[in-house]
Amino acid sequence: MTNFSPLQGIKLAKRGIYNYITSRPLVVSYEVTLSCNCNCRHCELGGIIKNEMQLQPDDYANLTRLLKPPVVQISGGEPLLRKDIVAIVKAIKQSDGLPYLIFVTNGVLLNESHYLQLHEAGVNQLSVSLDFPDERHDEFRRHRGLYEHLEQTLPKLAKFGYRDIILNTAITQANLKDVLPLAKRAMDWNISISYSAYTSLRTGNKDYCIDSEEDLNILRQTTSELIELKKQTSHVINSKAILLDTLRYFERGYMPNCKAGKRFFVVMPDGSFVPCSHRGNKYSTQKEMIEDFSQANQCSACYDAIRSYSERTLSGQLKDVPGYSKQLFARNA
Repeated sequence: MTNFSPLQGIKLAKRGIYNYITSRPLVVSYEVTLSCNCNCRHCELGGIIKNEMQLQPDDYANLTRLLKPPVVQISGGEPLLRKDIVAIVKAIKQSDGLPYLIFVTNGVLLNESHYLQLHEAGVNQLSVSLDFPDERHDEFRRHRGLYEHLEQTLPKLAKFGYRDIILNTAITQANLKDVLPLAKRAMDWNISISYSAYTSLRTGNKDYCIDSEEDLNILRQTTSELIELKKQTSHVINSKAILLDTLRYFERGYMPNCKAGKRFFVVMPDGSFVPCSHRGNKYSTQKEMIEDFSQANQCSACYDAIRSYSERTLSGQLKDVPGYSKQLFARNA
């Protein structure tokens, strides 16, 4: 784990335990903009939002001091579209090195300068979305030349030796047979990879859902091979338990006991709180969100990465410290 000392790892564990016991959030995702320079097929966002109401760096500093999450995720939209993104990172990062900071990007604007500035500002993990191990990624993200850009850029960034770059892949019906080749691509580029489950909640498009018995059999075999691959390499980040639960989600078509609003939630660009990136209910405080949404929440329709890791048992959370930090995720990749 880079840019994160053993002492900070202990502080991370202590804060995680305290928040777990007191029902404070384990993960808060700051969606710093809803503008995006891609138009991905599994996402409802795309295009530039003019005159978007946006929190400023000081606002994020105040929120982080108030919420005290052990882990913060910066996402969007595409966060690199914010001209003040480095200032936002610096504002979120506290004097004791917390929270553990994950930066999620599609990589369109990613270059050596951005990478080094973000690292210096305090980003602990750079999560880059990748859906296919070749140019099919361009068509899926509707951005020509994106795969070639990532293929040229990510191996160069990996040579700095910070070991903080993780590919994020949402498993869909379209890339089911590419799950293992994607792991191979991560290994070729000397970076890591994390998998999560596609949900149709964003777009209503069920074409990418895995539900046929033929596809499920492929996924069962793939999951078994990923678990074996984990024994040979550290490049696959997901724990065995998360991989098996992801398979279980696809087999059942649901995952009960969602803790959205409690263990994790999202802060929108305008500062409003929403339980998760799939729900539009807006609140001004976590208390209000829990009372109005979380206490009666029966949704079981997703098992994306932010949920899968924040909903582990306390023993499961502790088992991943300090490796915990290397296993967190992004939104629906």
